[in-house]
Amino acid sequence: MDSPDPEQVRARVAWYYFIGGLTQKEIADKVGITRLRVNRIIGQVRWEGLVHTTLRLPLADCIELQEELRRQFGLEDAVVIPSLDEPEENRRLVGETAGALLNSLLIDGKGIGVGWGRTLSAAAKRMTPRRGGSNWVATLMGGLTQGSGTNTFEVATEFARNIGGECYYLTAPIYCPSPQSRETLMIHDGLVQSMQRAASAHFALVSSGDLSERSLLASTQTVRDSAKALKRAGAVGDLLGVFLDEKGEPVGHELNERVIALEPAGLRAIPKGILASGGQHKVKIIKAILLGGYVKYLVTDQQVASALLR
Repeated sequence: MDSPDPEQVRARVAWYYFIGGLTQKEIADKVGITRLRVNRIIGQVRWEGLVHTTLRLPLADCIELQEELRRQFGLEDAVVIPSLDEPEENRRLVGETAGALLNSLLIDGKGIGVGWGRTLSAAAKRMTPRRGGSNWVATLMGGLTQGSGTNTFEVATEFARNIGGECYYLTAPIYCPSPQSRETLMIHDGLVQSMQRAASAHFALVSSGDLSERSLLASTQTVRDSAKALKRAGAVGDLLGVFLDEKGEPVGHELNERVIALEPAGLRAIPKGILASGGQHKVKIIKAILLGGYVKYLVTDQQVASALLR
């Protein structure tokens, strides 16, 4: 007999697990594969955004945290999800929840400015096509010199593809070699227009990074070389590559003078800015962003929400 189509195997496993309610062992026996493979398939389809689950029962403790976050930080809205112990799953669910929020807010004809990272990559999977392709997407920051699936250009492209709109790129590295080279680069007409496009977005979806190598930006050589100096300057993490102190102010470090990105003050001017970020290691930078008033919406997990309010 011919080998079964791998995609059909994945579809059957997903159906049995998420819709049929079978256990992994029962699925393995039915489909004729190992339980380990069943487990892997379930994890893959979740991460790829191929299965969406909606819970219509309210979580009272999460709702209470949402209300308190709105009040304490002057937010238009906050969404809090239960925390998961597995960091990748927690990140994915924060991202998907943020994507669903943005999808519900999105108005035809308006632009979306996006950052980068694994959280936002997960968010893109929850976006749906819009009539006439009248929406557009713009990158809010430069990118890395190699692809990772979570790079600025890749995340923006995925958003644009999913909503059926145009994409505009800030085609530059995240950091220039020096402040002087940044000044020279930023007089280029194409970059000036891309920055203006980013600043004119009606919606923005961004994440944040702390100074540990669990964050995408902090794991790059450029930031690793400056990590000690950034901490001495009072940095607790970054927003669009700009390093902030615990009060939400950009720190006095050369990296902030070399970054190619929309300034935090420019993000503050975007009407519907959403911060999607979770994980206990990011509490300080998330709080700094909220204190700076750079966003109007927050999507995070329950442990982070509790820590922010403490």
